[in-house]
Formats: sequence, structure tokens, C-alpha cells
Amino acid sequence: MAGRQVGSWDENPVLFGADPTPGIVAAEIEPGGERVEIFRREGDRVETEVVAFEPFVLLADRDLLRGFREDVAVDEFAGDHALRWRVRLKSALSLENLKKHLQRKSARSPAALDAPYLYVSDLVQQYLMATGRTQFKKLKFEDLLRLQIDIETYCEAGFEFPNPQREGDRIISIALSTTGGWEHVIFGDKPEAEMLEELNECIRTQDPDVIEGHNLFKFDLAYVQARAKRYGVQLMWGRGGRPLESHPSRMQIGERAISYTRFDVHGRHIVDTFILVQHYDIATRDLESFGLKEVAVHFGVAAEDRVYLAPEDIGRAYKEDPDRLRRYNLDDVRETRKISDILLPGYFVQAQIFPLSFQNTMLRGNATKIDTLFLRAYLQARYSVPLPEPAKPIQGGYTDILFHGVARGVLHCDITSLYPSLMLVFECSPRRDQLGVFPRLLGDLREFRVQAKRREQEARDPADRRHAHALQATFKILINSFYGYLGFEMAHFNDFEQANRVTERGRETITGIMARLQEAGCRLIEVDTDGIYFVPPEKMPVAEQEALLRGIEAALPEGIRLELDGRYPAMLSYKIKNYALLNEKKELLVKGSGLRSRGIELFQRQWMEEMFLLLLHGRRDAVAQLTEDFRTRFKEHRVPVRLFMKTETLQEAPQNYQEKVRAKKRNIAAAYELALSAGRHYQAGDQISYYVTGSGRNVKVHQACKLASTWDPRRPDENTEYYLGKLGELYEKFEPFIRTPDGEPVAVEE
Repeated sequence: MAGRQVGSWDENPVLFGADPTPGIVAAEIEPGGERVEIFRREGDRVETEVVAFEPFVLLADRDLLRGFREDVAVDEFAGDHALRWRVRLKSALSLENLKKHLQRKSARSPAALDAPYLYVSDLVQQYLMATGRTQFKKLKFEDLLRLQIDIETYCEAGFEFPNPQREGDRIISIALSTTGGWEHVIFGDKPEAEMLEELNECIRTQDPDVIEGHNLFKFDLAYVQARAKRYGVQLMWGRGGRPLESHPSRMQIGERAISYTRFDVHGRHIVDTFILVQHYDIATRDLESFGLKEVAVHFGVAAEDRVYLAPEDIGRAYKEDPDRLRRYNLDDVRETRKISDILLPGYFVQAQIFPLSFQNTMLRGNATKIDTLFLRAYLQARYSVPLPEPAKPIQGGYTDILFHGVARGVLHCDITSLYPSLMLVFECSPRRDQLGVFPRLLGDLREFRVQAKRREQEARDPADRRHAHALQATFKILINSFYGYLGFEMAHFNDFEQANRVTERGRETITGIMARLQEAGCRLIEVDTDGIYFVPPEKMPVAEQEALLRGIEAALPEGIRLELDGRYPAMLSYKIKNYALLNEKKELLVKGSGLRSRGIELFQRQWMEEMFLLLLHGRRDAVAQLTEDFRTRFKEHRVPVRLFMKTETLQEAPQNYQEKVRAKKRNIAAAYELALSAGRHYQAGDQISYYVTGSGRNVKVHQACKLASTWDPRRPDENTEYYLGKLGELYEKFEPFIRTPDGEPVAVEE
């Protein structure tokens, strides 16, 4: 398939949809679900049109319609897959009625994998799948008008964190900006209700396609909505004067399921850069924090004259230095825009591909999104769709650690596109994909990525270059998601046998590369499907190292590239997928959740990072002094509370917690005990920072904790023995690595 002529990507109907309508920036189902309102951008204007909409359900058995009294149209599809009947209805209400009928008739909910019908609850997705339309065709990312928003709040005295339900809390500043260069601050020198009305007017007059901010879902929008409700202010942010809407939702980011409040605005999209940076970190694992300021520094977009205010100083600035608070608030929206400029273009491209709203491209998993491409293609061909196969065990890829300890002169070779290339070379496609969508999409995407990389290199216009980069990066993500689709339990064309074929071929390929490296005298450190860390023979010249990799690559299956991805003066190999690297710029790179846990106190992370640097710089003898320095600072009470406090979010009301503890349905927890004893009205969603007092290592934390805000550096009362105990446990954890000479293996228990 490599090298075949596949045409231009934006003319590929399987990938980008068959309908070429340009400029769609949003599609919204009208009340009643009989029509769709389409918003199309034409230069500086947004035009609207209303078109007919027929919701549909796919059925495995036409007899399931017996007893349903409403008018429907039924189409029989070709092929012998289970879902071969399409039922078209006149409205969303009829669709809901049919769903309830099918649930009763089949005794299966729509979420059941063996349900004899397919019900797509997202009506916009239904419309886009049925028509082959997608958003943003023929538009550039820069064509979107994006508005950034950030709020600052006042927290009532005695509380550490703001809560919109408290009478004494309020919004004190709202900063707004757009990609068109407009900036504005709505300041709290006026009643809060007037601020909210002005915010409504700003959004109406600016008329953005996208509203974006950092931590919008969990803080800003929830806070604004709660305060608006207090004053009876309607947040009419949608096009056509529609209100801001919200509902509880959940999403999966990597291994974590996150509960949040989802917000929607008619005719616009809401982008939370807090979610985007978490998606980014799943791939890179190099963010120390998801906070706006830290992320801006990480991406190099923080201005040199940026105003910084500690959370506890915001209320003081509001009263004593309002101009500084205004500048601080504006800097927040400017950084949000710059972060979005970096992370959002890839999702813009995805919205051109998938039959999903722009907002949903950021909230759905990759395998789910690929499934929509299959469903769209089969609907367009009027071809039946299979039910998902029941899950079967899948053998994992080859992953191993062959050396624990500190190694020097480490190389990393990257095995690019291993699984996608194996799937194409060995024709590992779902056996039930009778239209051949899987290999066509995978082959086209690989070719399109080559074209996009070439365009990126040749582009003279910065906007064209950014778009080409977003294309190739998006194509890469999709290419690497096709293997996961084979083993996705909810995918309609999953195939667990083919997934096992791919991993089997992958293990053969990886072990073959390992054998060639070992034959050449290389010392292997860590191996997985992404690449291999190894140390070449001591006197092997650089040219021979590169020639060795080229020779190994020549024997690999077609399309698989073995590239030298990095040279590292030193590496600490701790456990599988947990290691620390010293790069050629003498920077520390820490990888793996075991070494980068956000659940430990900050002083422990600081000690680890400084200890890693000492080991990697060959100064293991200095670790003892480093540890003693930390001990001395604790003994002399010179460690600030921010380094040893813990911050936790109350997931339920303290009173509910108390009832569960009494009923022995949950354990006692320090944060809740503090909330109950503080004499203040803490609620679910409030955060509490605390530290441990008293003496002795074995104190019960819930009995010896105090609010971090009460810690007084003039009268420090933190439990020195408790925190020294934590430091000691951490030292013991790494002691085998500290006392073992470089290049010598460390005996550890996996």
C-alpha cells in the first residue's frame, strides 16, 4: 500500500466525510429535534441556515418495531452483519420513545454491548454521520474567533479557598480577550450582578466561535453560574440568545476517570485548556503541574513582565492595588490564549475529520472517535454494521527492564510506527470490515502524514506551516490509535485475534532488535514497544553506532523506522517505565508515575530531584549531605509550610462524611475532620490544605492535623519527627541506588 496515489487528504471522503460544505463552525439540534441549525463562517460574518433532521436507530431485528405506534421509515442495508435495519424518525422525541420501546422489547439498555440496536445519544453526531458533513472544512485555525475568559474571586476571611455558595465570597475581576486583539476587564468596583450583565453583553457583541479558559469546567464557569443564579441573572451566551447550559459528566484521561460539570453554549464551543494540558501530559509525562502559571512557563509563553500574585494576596490587591489585580487578570487570559495556540490546532484538525462537535473531539477517546469513522462510512454505503465482539485477553507488547542502577553514555533508539506498519505489512485488519475501511484509512493516514510533513517543511506562510504541523501530528495520533481500536471492547469492528497477531509480531520484532544490539556488545537497560535504552560498547565510534542502527533497520518489516532519538550522559533506571535522565544540556528529565507522584509532599519531590541530579552527575557521596541538610532545616523549622502541607478536595459534604464514618462505611480522613471542627460552613468542592503537628512518627494524622493557613513561622509547630520519618523512608527506598557504583546492577524487588 505504501507509495500508492491517495489524492489530497481534504478530498478523501472516508477520512473527512463525503459532504464538502465549507466553513461550518457549529451545528445545533433545534428544540423538538426535527431540524438542525447550521452556523457557517464566511470571513468576518457567521451565517445560519436551518435544515431538516431525521434521527435514526440501527436494528438487528425488524420485529423489534412491533408495538411501536409512531410513524417511521425503515431501510434495509446490504451485508450480513447484525445491525442491518435503519429506522428513521421524525423528531428527537420520537427517537427517545423508540429507545424506551427497544429497551423494554429487548431487555437491553443502549449501553449494553449485546443490545440488538444502536442508539447514538449525541444528536449532532447523528446528523454529521448521516450527512458526511464535518466542521471547519476549508478554514484555517486562525479563521476561528476565540474568546478567553478568566475570573478572580474574593474569599471570605477565615477560609482558604473560594466557594460561590458563600454569602461573603464574590467575583472581583473578569478578564476577557479575543484572537482579534480585543481585551477588556470587568472590575469589581461595581455590584456583582452588573459585572455579570456586562459579561453577557461582551460575549454577545464579540460573537466568538470558541470560549476558552483554564480550569473553566471545575472553577470559572461553575462559579459564574452559581453567582448568576444568586442574583437571577440569565447567562445568555449562546448564539440566538440561548442560555449557558450544564450537566454532570465524566471523562477518561489516560488511566484516570474525571468527574466534572460540562458546559455547553448554543452555536459555540467551550475549550478548557486545563483538560488539554492533561491530554498533552499523558503523551509526554513532563508537566510538573497543570496550573496555568506553571504550564505557561513550561511552554515558554510567560511574559517577562508578567504579574504574579499569590492566592492569599488577591483579596488584598483588590482593595489596595486594583491596577495590579487588573494586569494580573489580563496576563491570565493572554497566557491561556498562547497555550491554546499550541495545544488546540490538533483538535481543530480532528473536528475536520470526525463527525463530532469541536468540543467533543477533546472529550472522547481515540478509539471511540475512530469508531465514528467506521459507522459513517458504513452508513454512507448503506451497509450493515456488526455488534462489538465480546472482550478476549490480549497479550501485551514486549516490555522489560534489564538493568537497575546508574548507567552512563546511554542511547535511546525509537521504534516509530511499529504496530501500524505491522498491521499494514501483515494485513492485520478486522475480519468483519467487509468494506475495507480499516486498511484504507490506515494506509491513507500514513501517506497523508508524509505529505503533511513535507508541506510543513516547504510552507512559507506561518499559518500554513502551523496547519501542516497540526495535520501531521493529528495523523500520527490517529495512526497509533488503530491498534488500540482492535482491542477496544466497545468498537463495532474490534478483533481481539488480530490484536494478538499484532502484539505477537511486535514482540518478535523487538526481541530481534534486542538480539542484534547484544550481539554488537551493547548493554540493554529498558525495552518497550516505543524504543530501547542501551549503552553501546565503550570504544564504539559514533559513526559505527549509527551504522549499527541502520543495519538493524534494514532487516525490519517495511515502514518500520529505527531512529536514534537521544543521547544521554547518564540515566538512573529505577523500575520499569520509571527512570531519570540527564540530557546533553545537563537538564533532568524524570519519567514515570512512581517518581513523579503528585500525592506526596513537595519537600519529598524536591529531595528526589536533587538526589537524582547528584547521582547522575557522579556525586553520590553528596547525597548524605543533601539529606542531612533537609533534616537540619526541619529540625530548625526553616522549611516553609507549602513544602510539607497537603491539599485535598472535599468530594462530599462534611456532614455526609460524618454519617458514613458513624455507620463505618468509610475511614476517618484529616481534611474532613478539619472541616467539621473549623466552625465554618465547608461544602463539597472546597479544598483544604493541612499539616501534621504534635510529636512522634506514628501519630494519627486526623488527630494531629491543622489548617495550613494557621501555621505561623514565628511559632512553628509542625511535627518534625513525622516529616523526618517520611524523609527517612524515602532515603531507604533509594539507598541501594545511592550506595551502588555506576554501571553496577542494583538488586531490587519488582
